[in-house]
Amino acid sequence: MNDTPSLPALALIGDNSTHLWGMTNAERLRRLARAEGLPDDTPQTGARLYVNLDYVFDPVWLRHILTRPGTVVTDGGALVMAHLTAGVTPDDLERHRGELAFIDYRDNPQIYNRQLRKLDCPFIQRLTPATRRQIERKSYFGAYKGVTDLLTKYLWPELALWLTRLAASVGMTPNMVTAIGAALCVLATYLFSQGLYWSGMLAGFVFMVLDTVDGKLARCTITSSKWGNVFDHGIDLVHPPFWWYFWGVGLSAWGLALTPASFALVMAAVIAGYVLQRLIEGMFLKDFGMDIHVWRPFDSRFRLITARRNPNMVILFVATLFGRPDIGLIALAWWTVISLVVHAVRLAQAYGVKRSGRAIVSWMEAKS
Repeated sequence: MNDTPSLPALALIGDNSTHLWGMTNAERLRRLARAEGLPDDTPQTGARLYVNLDYVFDPVWLRHILTRPGTVVTDGGALVMAHLTAGVTPDDLERHRGELAFIDYRDNPQIYNRQLRKLDCPFIQRLTPATRRQIERKSYFGAYKGVTDLLTKYLWPELALWLTRLAASVGMTPNMVTAIGAALCVLATYLFSQGLYWSGMLAGFVFMVLDTVDGKLARCTITSSKWGNVFDHGIDLVHPPFWWYFWGVGLSAWGLALTPASFALVMAAVIAGYVLQRLIEGMFLKDFGMDIHVWRPFDSRFRLITARRNPNMVILFVATLFGRPDIGLIALAWWTVISLVVHAVRLAQAYGVKRSGRAIVSWMEAKS
């Protein structure tokens, strides 16, 4: 027997002609409902998710109350959404107040977003022509991961926002953006192999920004797909070792080629370190049900600089600025080894905590 409560059907309240990311609020909510698997018809329980079209909210709110029948979200005295069952409607809220759980956005409730690795109060705002751009900005930053590398977090959010708006306005899909990025990724690899590091870093920089844009475009326009996720994450996972290898190949064009033994040692550290670090992250996720970078505040801070593509590109950029791309590659190898050791120690510590009988819980989830 399945005791899982049935999902509610979407019920829209009112009307709103103001467009957001190139679509009406009603269309946005229908896309969200399809993405979450909400039924077209009201189930036997009478469960319905009532949503006021005067308001736009972060999708986290919808996911938060889908499994909480009897939950009502308000903005002060105004209804934003309500998950109601057994024939109860928004007109009956006062009569059933004692049976319902009310959440007021103005009380700044904190919700842990496991997917985006952050703890905050997701936005809710009234949608009007005057607030549209502000809401687009909030929904864009609401789709940003709370724990990521320093370039993605601090350097190009504004540029990526502008490009996301541009892509949405011309009707580009996230997969189109990913395809352009993939072409630039391949171009950067070729340029590195020729020792054309500045041109390669420019192509790589645009690719890295577009790697942010495609995900934000998918989340803001509610157009994520399985194929898109595989395409995007597959490129992200595979390409970094190729960049570092062909960076090493290109050193000969600068007269700075490493000796065969040194090159082999550097590549072993870079490639093995990258693969092992990703395996450790996968083991942590499998055994503890969460990303290793959200376990403790230290892990979240270390994610800013850990030996992933973007921080590694900072190392290579600085070294090339001083005319020593060879030292940059050697420093990248050392940083990869150091990051691997840090991750291995953290994994071992987590297993130790588990053996002691204590729960492994994200510091953000513990605060929510």
